[in-house]
Amino acid sequence: MADRAQPLSAGPGIGAALCVAVLILGALAAVALRAEAGTGLGPADWQAVRFTLLQAALSAAISVALAVPVARALARRRFAGRGALITLLGAPFILPVIVAVLGLLTVFGRAGWVSQALGLFGLEPLRIYGMHGVVLAHVFFNLPLATRLILQGWQEIPSERFRLAAHLGAGPGAIWRLLERPMLARTVLAALAVVFAICLTSFAVALTLGGGPRATTVELAIYQAFRFDFDLGRAALLACIQIALTVLAAGLALRAAPGGGFGAGLDRPLRRWDAQSSLLRAQDGAAITLAALFLLLPLAAIAVNGLAGVASLPGSVFRAAGTSVAIAAASTATLLLLAVPMAASIAMARHGGWIELAGLLGLAVSPLVIGTGLFIVVHPFADPFALALPVTALVNAISALPFALRILVPRARAVIGDFGRLGVSLDMGGLPFLRLVLLPRMRPQIGFAAGLAAALSMGDLGVIALFADPEVATLPLQIYRLMGAYRMEAAAGASLLLLALSMLAFWMFDRGGRWHAEG
Repeated sequence: MADRAQPLSAGPGIGAALCVAVLILGALAAVALRAEAGTGLGPADWQAVRFTLLQAALSAAISVALAVPVARALARRRFAGRGALITLLGAPFILPVIVAVLGLLTVFGRAGWVSQALGLFGLEPLRIYGMHGVVLAHVFFNLPLATRLILQGWQEIPSERFRLAAHLGAGPGAIWRLLERPMLARTVLAALAVVFAICLTSFAVALTLGGGPRATTVELAIYQAFRFDFDLGRAALLACIQIALTVLAAGLALRAAPGGGFGAGLDRPLRRWDAQSSLLRAQDGAAITLAALFLLLPLAAIAVNGLAGVASLPGSVFRAAGTSVAIAAASTATLLLLAVPMAASIAMARHGGWIELAGLLGLAVSPLVIGTGLFIVVHPFADPFALALPVTALVNAISALPFALRILVPRARAVIGDFGRLGVSLDMGGLPFLRLVLLPRMRPQIGFAAGLAAALSMGDLGVIALFADPEVATLPLQIYRLMGAYRMEAAAGASLLLLALSMLAFWMFDRGGRWHAEG
């Protein structure tokens, strides 16, 4: 399509991509230049680097090790509610981190449900702060993701392979050796690399569950250098290390991406003749039940404790909720202004490669590092704390941009491929094509991307922690402050409010995009 007339100009998409690239690369340049003036890293900083790598490796290994039996059970069992459970596996992605942490504390904390049950048998309560707490929270967030990635590998094995295995009398051991183990050799490495990369950029989890200098990640060390020491040179040097770790992890994830599979099939319904024994049924049932309880219990804890705390919420919580709603709205609007023209330009294959690369920069650089760079740039000219809210909204939009492009670009390619020539032949290019053809047929995807961005922005506890002053707080930051003041009942009520607002924002945009949508 690049060699013929196009229904839309690539100019807006190129302009949006340039803005994104200048913002991210400019922030990185500011970080790099400031780091040269630093005095080096101390033992505590290198401890943070070691802890970051160790917790990411442990979190990835445990998440993937637990995901394999869960994915295998879901792949070979059909039961009522299976679809809902698989859908639930996507919920932690948009669940506010601070809400999940409070739920985990209620279940696994020192005074939590599990510790109370252990006390009935005279056993010591669990200790959730420190390395084990950080890893536990990361497993909660990433077990569902790893399960979905590995389950996709099982679903890509054509049903004809299992039919042939059954015809040849192959048992569970043979099917594991011939079909499942080769598939896992490809998908497990990719899942490990992806989860490892995600856990490297952990901030809110380490902030709430780190428990001291020995359990500090690089991102948390950046925050501490800013907020407590105001050592911009040291913070910038730590940010450079964080960038190097993130780029390395992203490279590993791309290199570990699964290659060729088992070939094409006829898309027949899958029936597993090899998994009918009572022992295997019990094994799969236990894996599914334990995984569901692990995901559902913290959510149930939030609902149970939050209902009791809603009535006693202070006015500061509702003011913070209003701030979060305003930031989420601004972030979502900014995201759409960037993502829609970029997706259209990528779909027309005009400069599509580098436009897509500009959009993916948000994955390679953590929001806290971008916030660090913006702080360094703004600080000589204005009070960064006065710009806390717009900067938070902007960085949240940039962070959600890679996910939005993954949602929008395939649909944009399909619409322009189907209707682009017709639009040009009718001389209906530019704004009329955008308004009458492209946007109506992309409404479901635009609504989904907007809902995802709004929910992620609503629950973000990252950049705002760098810029906020005592008078300004988003709802996640206010919950963190309530937890620090040991007002756990109010924190639980505020968490339930945040969860409701995040889900409502996602539902409103996603449902609005699908309402009377064409195509």
